[in-house]
Amino acid sequence: MKSDTTQPRILHTNSTGTSPYVLSVFVALREKKLPFEMKPVALERGAQHEAPFVSQSITSRVPVLSEGEFALSESSAIVEYLEDVYGAPTYPRVLPEDARDRARARQIMAWVRSDLMPIREQRSAEYVFYPHSEVKPFAPLSDAGKRAVEKLYTAADRLVPEGGGHLFGAWCVADTDLAMMLQRLVKTSSDVPAKLRAFAEAQWQRPAVQEFGAQKRPPYAPSV
Repeated sequence: MKSDTTQPRILHTNSTGTSPYVLSVFVALREKKLPFEMKPVALERGAQHEAPFVSQSITSRVPVLSEGEFALSESSAIVEYLEDVYGAPTYPRVLPEDARDRARARQIMAWVRSDLMPIREQRSAEYVFYPHSEVKPFAPLSDAGKRAVEKLYTAADRLVPEGGGHLFGAWCVADTDLAMMLQRLVKTSSDVPAKLRAFAEAQWQRPAVQEFGAQKRPPYAPSV
């Protein structure tokens, strides 16, 4: 499939710039060196449920990537679309070249989006991207949270190579996604195992991730 490069490309984001799912698409776009504009959606006032946005997103969630009249929701779907339409060798890969590694990368991406809910609830992404003085202090993890953390550490220990490096040899967007989940704990002073902490911190130095983290954010306001 050929893309129409004359169409404006817009990434619809949350206005606080904290969504891990927006991060995933932002990084994929930057890694592929695709120009795009960012358009914030005021989740804090429920703008995701208003007609202008609903017409773009069948899920009423961010991110949404639009190219002219084409619009696509859900970060994993957007990443796969970008890989299909803006593929190698013309554009850098954001998913592994090997089919089995690519399947395992998708497995990780699906897992961190659909599981580990107590971590996402009790260690929100705001703690990663906002000064903690601006966010409600976090409480000790619940028993469910502790179980989710142990599950994350056990799986991540199997995935992260000994001695450092990326999950599948070369970088892919699943590295960023797993690092984001770990950063929820790194940034909240949890006792993250050294190997996993080193992986998360190394992935956080990637220029596209640094750019996302450094964007100017409005005063913190919780989403509705």
